[in-house]
Amino acid sequence: MEQPVNTTKATHEAPLSRLRAEIQENVRACMQCGTCTGSCMNSFAMDLTPRQVWRLAQLGDIESIFKSKTFYLCSACYYCTLRCPRGLQLTETMGALKRLAAAQGLTKFKQSANFYKTFMDTVQRYGRLREMEFINRYFISMKSPIFPFSYIPLGLKLMKKGKVSIEAPKLFGEGRFDRLFQKVQELEKRT
Repeated sequence: MEQPVNTTKATHEAPLSRLRAEIQENVRACMQCGTCTGSCMNSFAMDLTPRQVWRLAQLGDIESIFKSKTFYLCSACYYCTLRCPRGLQLTETMGALKRLAAAQGLTKFKQSANFYKTFMDTVQRYGRLREMEFINRYFISMKSPIFPFSYIPLGLKLMKKGKVSIEAPKLFGEGRFDRLFQKVQELEKRT
């Protein structure tokens, strides 16, 4: 007789705990020199410095990292990674923190996560950003009828300067990049 398969929380916890372990392992060799903090162009706005984030990650205190806004202010410029004397992949680790926060469904970062996901979906769809479709999808993802009104002044300003054009979404046909992204995902799985 077959045992029922438990597809609830325990199934999802294994990849999350593995991701946590990878984050901790990626920064294990950090010697706390602070080069990453000195190199970061966004560090002035962060409540924890990147060096402090790596120390918390070394200690396995991911919850304290998630209480800060530091990892979501990372603009992925790779400057910290390039200057790290130990050659640590710090930008990828920041990305892993973002993925972990999204996987855990932390509502504190819902707006940033939705923005990033919608942006990447649009780029994957067309190979470039189609502003009107992107912003409409982003507003829908926020599920708030009031949320778009805060962007009206910015939208009008951008339209007045010709930075945003009104065009219909191209849902089918040439120009889609789905197959390209699928191929990259297949190649990444092999490595």
